[in-house]
Amino acid sequence: MASKRIVAIMIWAAVVFTILICGKTISAQPEKDNVPSPGFRALFNGKDFTGWKVPEGDNGHWKIIDGVIDYDAGSEARGDKSLWHTEDFKDFVLHVDWRIKETPYINPRIPYILPDGTHARDIHGKEMTLSLPDSDSGVYLRGDGKSQVNIWCWPIGSGEFYGYRMDKSMPPEVREGATPRHQADKPVGQWNRFEITMQGDRVTVVLNGIKVIDKARLPGIAESGPIALQHHGGKSNGQWNSPPSLLQFKNIYIKELK
Repeated sequence: MASKRIVAIMIWAAVVFTILICGKTISAQPEKDNVPSPGFRALFNGKDFTGWKVPEGDNGHWKIIDGVIDYDAGSEARGDKSLWHTEDFKDFVLHVDWRIKETPYINPRIPYILPDGTHARDIHGKEMTLSLPDSDSGVYLRGDGKSQVNIWCWPIGSGEFYGYRMDKSMPPEVREGATPRHQADKPVGQWNRFEITMQGDRVTVVLNGIKVIDKARLPGIAESGPIALQHHGGKSNGQWNSPPSLLQFKNIYIKELK
């Protein structure tokens, strides 16, 4: 009887172990792209630009490749070259996965940004700058380029609100709040995730699980408006003359807050 009891215990233990291992295996599986988490809805379906306005005259520079929005920074549109969603949003939580594909442009004017949002200067009062490979894009909130969550290769990191940080008419606490607390970007070529929470005129940005902007105030931001994926960059004589938006986007989900 004792041997049967031992065998039964061993079988039971093996079953439990198998369940645990399977559970871990299942939970470790990556989420399926462009399928939103509960409570969210997808703004990009992974197949086409339904719900988005491709710039008139773009000529295929904004495109979809293998379930991601791909941009080569070469839009031929005469006006705004950014990719805008057709809906307006007020208060929300927005998830956006993005990655910089490459950085062919060397930016010679990257500032040394201090924690209060100002630029460091040398003993002669001249702004200190760095020369680094750079690409540049961002996510516009509520229809305005000033309320843009920046994506780039600056040492300060992605997630800042350049339009507010650089606005000298803004109070010091606003400029400081628009400056990232941490550099949380992954290396060029790897995927990153923004979680952007917009409520009233306050915004919080979490990048790759790290809070980089904490309830920053954006005075004057519209009550509602569309989001957009930013175009940036241009060429002279076949060479980039500013950091290009050589990016991809996927898993764009929103949960509207009441």
